[in-house]
Amino acid sequence: MNVLIDANVALYKLLEHPAFFQPSDAIFKLAELGYLAGHISASAVTDIYYIARKTLGKAEAAEALKKLLHVFHPATVTGEDIFKALELNWGDFEDSVQFVVGESLSVDYIITRNTADFSSGSIPAITPERFIKVITEKQ
Repeated sequence: MNVLIDANVALYKLLEHPAFFQPSDAIFKLAELGYLAGHISASAVTDIYYIARKTLGKAEAAEALKKLLHVFHPATVTGEDIFKALELNWGDFEDSVQFVVGESLSVDYIITRNTADFSSGSIPAITPERFIKVITEKQ
């Protein structure tokens, strides 16, 4: 299964958010074990580092990012992707970029806590909890 994770899923794992750590951690483990091909857009990586650095500090944020990128492959964001995302005219530009990157990778799902922000797209957006149920049912 081919998936793109949104920045919020990565941040909840890396920052060990009490309410959302467990399901985000499970997504990481599924990717580490090869149950899914995981991707994250290169544009989300800079946002993740910026936010993680505020909490973890520069060195620890950099190490966390390295671990993330060993599990989730960074997906290129091209100029064409940016123009396509602008044409979508969604309320949240960052999410439209994620969607366009997901399209270019032919992902099966976008894993996010903001499923409503992707409702105009053709790729199913799914929470980590729901994704775990889906993949468990397919086994």
